[in-house]
Amino acid sequence: MVGDIKAARVFKLLSVEKRLRMIEILKDRCLCVNALSRALGISPAAVSQHLRVLRDAGLVTGEKRGYFVHYRINVKTLRRWTVEVNRRLAAGEEAKEKPETANRRRRKQCARVKKTAVIRKG
Repeated sequence: MVGDIKAARVFKLLSVEKRLRMIEILKDRCLCVNALSRALGISPAAVSQHLRVLRDAGLVTGEKRGYFVHYRINVKTLRRWTVEVNRRLAAGEEAKEKPETANRRRRKQCARVKKTAVIRKG
């Protein structure tokens, strides 16, 4: 588990809209700074600064291809952060459960609600 100081840094890092968009974009494919710049509508210099922060946190890795560096998400780090964020934001009993157990229980609850809604319509 991540300590409170590290968790605060993660939340601060994720509090910037452009970084969240970068994460979303990079989950699907690898891109260079210029491609990210066009996709986000910001300057390449701004993209580079955001990537530096994400790289320092271990969330993004770069791979040199010719003259360009293509960036991608470090899936292992993203999964670890996802578990930690879910754990910290879970309410009550969910906080004590393993993330997989809590997710399964929530899916079952949602399925029951959907079945009830269908029965009432029909």
